[in-house]
Amino acid sequence: MASLNDIEEDEGPLASINIIPFVDIVLVLLVIFMLTSATIVRASLKVELPKAASGGGKVESTINLLYNRQGELFLNGDKLASIGAAAARIRAEARQNPKVQAVISADRGVEYGHVVEIIDVVKQNGVGAFALDIERGPAPAGGSDPTPTSTPPAAPVPGTPTAPGAPPGSP
Repeated sequence: MASLNDIEEDEGPLASINIIPFVDIVLVLLVIFMLTSATIVRASLKVELPKAASGGGKVESTINLLYNRQGELFLNGDKLASIGAAAARIRAEARQNPKVQAVISADRGVEYGHVVEIIDVVKQNGVGAFALDIERGPAPAGGSDPTPTSTPPAAPVPGTPTAPGAPPGSP
């Protein structure tokens, strides 16, 4: 018959806590957070991003600038009246966090000069790091060699002098 004095058979009080289930739950929550934050942070406006084969990974940022075909500028999803309003908000963000980064998304149909103007505003107002948002596309058909292909020499212009001893039609 067991009595209260037979504690020796017991393993004693719980001396350690098993944290493996806790770590599993935390990792699952972390994965869920990472997957949902990418869709929450990204502006809900649709733009047709240009494609580039050498595009890097996505950049986590504090400032998202979006410029669409209609000429509308958005900062973190809020429509701005002018580029000056964007400059003021960017300057305020840069004062709060000196290591702030910016991601500039522009529609494929936007003129290059407008994108350069946005880059200038970002850099002039205290943001040191920025990235251009692109979609990864296939590599060019020519392979991975970035050097341009050589073009054949132009046909000689009639009436131009040629070098002595050179065949006719060569410079």
